[in-house]
Amino acid sequence: MPIPGSGLAKGLAVTLRTMTKRAHTAQYPEVQPELPPRTRGVIGLFEENCTVCMLCARECPDWCIYIDSHKETVPAAAPGGRERSRNVLDRFAIDFSLCMYCGICIEVCPFDALFWSPEFEYAETDILELTHERDKLREWMWTVPAPPALDPAAEEPKEIAAARKAVEKAEAAAAAAAADAEPAAPAEPAAPETDAPNTPEGDA
Repeated sequence: MPIPGSGLAKGLAVTLRTMTKRAHTAQYPEVQPELPPRTRGVIGLFEENCTVCMLCARECPDWCIYIDSHKETVPAAAPGGRERSRNVLDRFAIDFSLCMYCGICIEVCPFDALFWSPEFEYAETDILELTHERDKLREWMWTVPAPPALDPAAEEPKEIAAARKAVEKAEAAAAAAAADAEPAAPAEPAAPETDAPNTPEGDA
């Protein structure tokens, strides 16, 4: 059976321990906080990788991503080829007043166009100003930290291994072609043979 008032005594003990400790005040904004490497601040956009596939907008549970695009015709790369069409990004905006920072859009992006940025100072006085367009998202892209280094004992990524083998194969083919194209060195002329004088055995 608990002693009456034991809970109150424990609470007062915690209060007394806290009162005897010196308070630590973070001098923000003069001193910026040290954030963990995987901080979820805002989402940065690497526009060059975006193909307007709309996966991020379709998978977003809050429907806070707005994308507009148009199609352009690309001329044929070679004579006799056919023209192709491609999507061109017109607008990419994220409403951070709706975003719940789940990271689904970053996970489903197949072309690595979205990244987490540790930036967190984007408060606004008007909620309508929390919808940030692609220019602002691109600015945040440059604050994305570099990925951690790979484990030295880890297996080489398949993409890098394939690229390295392709380079080695191309270099070997170029070396073989250079060896075949190199002219053979002319053979040195043989010394003329001279007949030794016939001398009788007895004269030897």
